[in-house]
This record gives sequence, structure tokens and C-alpha cells, in this order.
Amino acid sequence: MATPDGNGGRRMIDVLTVGEAMASLHGAGPLRLGGSLGLSVAGAEANVAIGLARLGHTARWAGVIGADELGLLVLRTLRAEAVDVRAVRVDPEHPTGLLIQENRIGDVARVHYYRSGSAGSRLNPADVAAALTSDGREGSGGGGEAGGGTPRVLHVTGITPALGPEPRAAIEHAVRRARELGARVCLDVNHRARLWDSTEASAVLGGLLPYVDVLVASDGELALVVSGGAEGALLAGVDEVVVKHGAAGAEVWTADDRVALPARRVPVASTIGAGDAFVAGYLSGLLDGLPPAGRLDRGVTLGAFAVATHGDWHGLPTREELGLLSLAAGETVR
Repeated sequence: MATPDGNGGRRMIDVLTVGEAMASLHGAGPLRLGGSLGLSVAGAEANVAIGLARLGHTARWAGVIGADELGLLVLRTLRAEAVDVRAVRVDPEHPTGLLIQENRIGDVARVHYYRSGSAGSRLNPADVAAALTSDGREGSGGGGEAGGGTPRVLHVTGITPALGPEPRAAIEHAVRRARELGARVCLDVNHRARLWDSTEASAVLGGLLPYVDVLVASDGELALVVSGGAEGALLAGVDEVVVKHGAAGAEVWTADDRVALPARRVPVASTIGAGDAFVAGYLSGLLDGLPPAGRLDRGVTLGAFAVATHGDWHGLPTREELGLLSLAAGETVR
């Protein structure tokens, strides 16, 4: 949990996440057939911030939104989830990005992105420099939980540097500056093949490894950033390598140990957002000082909440709800 920082009783920021948040439309079936769409907000880094805030941690999201109604929706949603948005910049020249999700077969979904030329792709090093300061950017998005001081953890993904040269420079600056400030850096590879090819992704993300403390990747994504798998990442200086195996669970590698846990078995409603939920749970355990097995357990627990409900972050639990998955099937809490 966050602790007082000695500055008027405000709490320090536990985690700073940096990336693009977008408006999100959810369809119940194939888009070509028409029908109604539900409007919400999504984005990997924002999802992680919401998951952490629901567990009682102080989380700040930094990014760029358009001066439009969808940008206001992003701000309103994050504020409502107690995420600090004071470091958000509003760009009057570019629109807030959009994604549309459609369910196709059972729990299989497709996501279509409309983010080319978006405000989020205008993120630059000055944005993250402001976000890493004690008070964020004065006069920007505003709202959210107050907090001060250097964040304990910086969380970034491989999505943001794929958005263009400026976001790439922003992430490179963020990880270097966070390391200088003594914050731990978490990188979730989160490769998006539609945004960039594997060769470019490998060069850019591999170059971030000297500044990364916690590396999160799926089996296939590890090879993008380092040869030799988890052992290779540890040799490259990463403290913890967390490997996601989807329905088979996850494992964490450190210099001293390797711990693996199976996934929690729940009825699957949608797998979208499960990886972000897992990261939020793992970082929550890290912030709480849990051992690797405890971090993994919280990670797979949040992942299970995510897949058992619809929406990228909507079903994520509060700290008081973490034990709900241990109840008997069909049990009612009164």
C-alpha cells in the first residue's frame, strides 16, 4: 500500500503508467451485421492503472488525449477509478484514438484500431518528464488521487514505442529517467504485430533492457527482446522475468529461483484485458512486498477476474473482493 510522503499528508505515487488510452466500442456480434455498441475506455497502461487503483494503490496515468468528447470520457473514467490524471496533456490538433471490439465465436474476439494520427501518438519526452515529477503537469488533465514524489514503479509496454518516433523517444526517456530517480521499471512486451514488425520491435525493446527491473512477456514475446529466454534476460541484467502462459498460468524467474503457478479456473467470458489484469496483480504484490509466489498468485487471480467478466477492466476486484474466487460455485455473499 502507499505510504505518507511527509508533504501535507499526501501519499506517494506507487505506479506511473505511460501510454495511449482510447475510447472503446464493444459489439455483441459481427460488426458487419450492425447492432448496438457499448462505449467505454481501454488501453493497456490505463487498464493496469485502474487495476492497481482498485486494489488501493496510488496510480498515475500519463498520456495525450484529444480536445474532444472521447478525450473527456477518458479523463472522466480514470478520475472515477481514482487514477491520478494530472500529467495528462490535451492536444487540440489531434483526436482521441478509438478501438472497436467484436465477439466472433464464443470467447474469441477481434479488435479493430483507429489510432493513426491520434493524440496518443503525439506523446513526447516532455510529457513523461513532467509525469515523473512530484506533481505532474500543472494545468493539465487534473483530478484523480493526489500524490507526490517519484513513483515507486514505472510501468510501460511495447505498444507505446510502436506508435511512432515521438512515443518511442518518450518511453526511452522514461525508463532512463526512472532508473536515475531510483524507481523500478516494469516492461510488458505486449507485441502488436499490426503496429510494427518483429525486427523493429526487437531492436527497440531490446535496447530498453538495461533499464528494466521486471520484464513481462508471453512465451513467444521473450524471443523478441532477448536470446536465451528467461535466462538470457537475467544475464542481461533484468531482476525478474515474468512469463505469461495464458490458460496454463505463469512463472517468474529470478537469479535465485523459478516459481510457477497454474491459472485459476473460471468460466471464460472474454480474454481481452487479461494480460493487463495479470500485470496489475503482479505489481500490486510487488508493492506489498509479497514473495514471487504471492505476486504470481495475485496476478493470476486478477487475470481470472478479467476473463470471467466482459470489458477490459470492468470486472477487476477491489482488495476486499480478492477472496471471492475461493468461494464455492454458486455461493451468494450476503
